[in-house]
Amino acid sequence: MIAGPEVHVKKARADVVYKKFWRDNERFASLFNTVIFGGEDVIKPDSLQEMDTEVSNMIKFKDYREALARARDVVRKSSHGVDFVILGIESQEKTHYAMPLRVMIYDALGYLQEYEDLSHSRKKSGAKLSPEEFLSGMGRDDRLHKIITIVIYYGEEPWDGPLSLLDMTTESSEMMTNAFSDYKMNLVQLREGGKYHFSNEDVQTVFEISGYIFKGKFDKIEESYKDRDIKAELAEIIGLITESDYIAQQAAESKGGMINMCKALEKLKKRGNEQAFARGMEQRTNEIVLNLLRTGVDTSLIKEVSGLDDDKIEKLRKKIQM
Repeated sequence: MIAGPEVHVKKARADVVYKKFWRDNERFASLFNTVIFGGEDVIKPDSLQEMDTEVSNMIKFKDYREALARARDVVRKSSHGVDFVILGIESQEKTHYAMPLRVMIYDALGYLQEYEDLSHSRKKSGAKLSPEEFLSGMGRDDRLHKIITIVIYYGEEPWDGPLSLLDMTTESSEMMTNAFSDYKMNLVQLREGGKYHFSNEDVQTVFEISGYIFKGKFDKIEESYKDRDIKAELAEIIGLITESDYIAQQAAESKGGMINMCKALEKLKKRGNEQAFARGMEQRTNEIVLNLLRTGVDTSLIKEVSGLDDDKIEKLRKKIQM
């Protein structure tokens, strides 16, 4: 089934909102410190520097050339002592069955890009190169900087895809598997947000409320957020994650202010009940009209009794003629 324009617009909007949310250095650092470093304060928000999200390079083999380019969601460089590491976030709303390979390519392109820059600088310096340095483009003591990527999965259903490159390969003997160079990815499932405690309140709020909504634990939201308003920005991302258009709409209407999640959920529940009642009444009316049509009742009388127009009655008539 081909997704319609509305689906693409929603996805594009979600991508923008997710990226904007994680560009905040406090949130970004909290995510990595919690997920990767077990809650230790390793990544400092003020040490983070924005990097170009596009990673690209030219792969060459004899007479063959191919330009590879990928755009990452959010990338930061973090100074770590006298050195630095490169940190990246990838967002997924649906399970991606090739995600470990995709992450590996992103990371590999990052390493390749740094290698090319290093090699270019070494040759441009004019320093005399040994045969080994000329061949490799690197010196014995040259080192690449570590790249760490987190994949955030926002879906309601559990991730049922691979978690490593090994998971994507065919089954083989233990001996063959042990010889295989695996590539694992760091996956965070928002639906499992309860097992994390983020130091950043915004991240904690988004993970906590979205998780409660997915699990239908509205009493937990009532218990924790009854007397607390949250930023409209957070409500918008929660609405997008949980596909609650009403919550996202309320956030947009607040124009950057604050909203009460309990009141928003109560209105959402009431609106859902009203819509369910309306759907039930419509279904009942259609059943009555179908029965009247089967018995040959005049169309004008059916219109008067049901309140339906000619077009709707004709559509129902076609149903019984099929």
